[in-house]
Amino acid sequence: MFTLVSDPGQLESEAMTITKAVIPAAGLGTRFLPATKSVPKELLPVVDTPAIEYVVREASAAGLHNVLLITGKTKGAILDHFDRSWDLETVLEEKGDFQRLRAIQESAGLAKIHAVRQSAPQGLGHAVYCAKEHIGRDPFAVLLGDDLIDARDPLLSSMIAVHEEFGGSVVALMRVPRDQISLYGSAAAQPVASAVLPDGVFRLSELVEKPRPTEAPSDLAIIGRYVLDPAVFEVLERTPPGRGGEIQLTDALAELAEMPPGEGGGLYGVLFNGRRYDTGDRLDYLKAVVQLAAGHPELGEDFSDWLTGFTEQLERPAASASVR
Repeated sequence: MFTLVSDPGQLESEAMTITKAVIPAAGLGTRFLPATKSVPKELLPVVDTPAIEYVVREASAAGLHNVLLITGKTKGAILDHFDRSWDLETVLEEKGDFQRLRAIQESAGLAKIHAVRQSAPQGLGHAVYCAKEHIGRDPFAVLLGDDLIDARDPLLSSMIAVHEEFGGSVVALMRVPRDQISLYGSAAAQPVASAVLPDGVFRLSELVEKPRPTEAPSDLAIIGRYVLDPAVFEVLERTPPGRGGEIQLTDALAELAEMPPGEGGGLYGVLFNGRRYDTGDRLDYLKAVVQLAAGHPELGEDFSDWLTGFTEQLERPAASASVR
């Protein structure tokens, strides 16, 4: 296991029941070839920041300063990104470019970064299982790098609060059109009264991975944020390959939902209505770049003005063609 400690003096200041996060980052990124032939998909820029840095920032903002990356043998550049770059820092300091200097120093100081390699691409469930030795008997969070959650709409803190209230495990839910539910795991859900959230908390029972629209238990989709009881490791150990021949985390969650609370069971969901950016394929990645660029503190105004004019130009030929 690789361990990278950037600034350990400031990282343990908050006492929380959950301090560890796991970020699977072992995928080959084949949908983005040839760009990802030598560059990890997780380092593709979303405006001026690598996608995975948004995810690590989210974990850090929620108090999860101990971050384990599940990587593959071609992902060393991800670890380099979160390390100090003394030569580059010296050059920026000599140039007086203190804004960029602060930016790269912040990246290196977000969290304690650890890494373990996934030996083979056996699914999300297997990737999470690779974290077993690092996590031990502590509850922990899992953040998928394809889902970027807007910093203005915090989600993890609410999920951690629900875990502290009810125990068990907690997943993030989002309502999607029925014709899109086959892209996600889906859950049957019953609302529960929560003292920490006024509404949007559910007890989950039936879970189905990427169901057909007619077979989905609801329009509630599981998105890429989880707070898990360590009992999930024992379940994953006996979970057989499921859909696609891979070990599916959804299958393990379905078993946790049926287990008694005293054994780490119970599964809850928090409904998310905020801003989410999907970077899982090329089209959604481009949409995410445009959305975040429009709100960028330095580029947003100029970019939005340009984008408005550009889209107007795109509409004119179509309008002319319809007249003819």
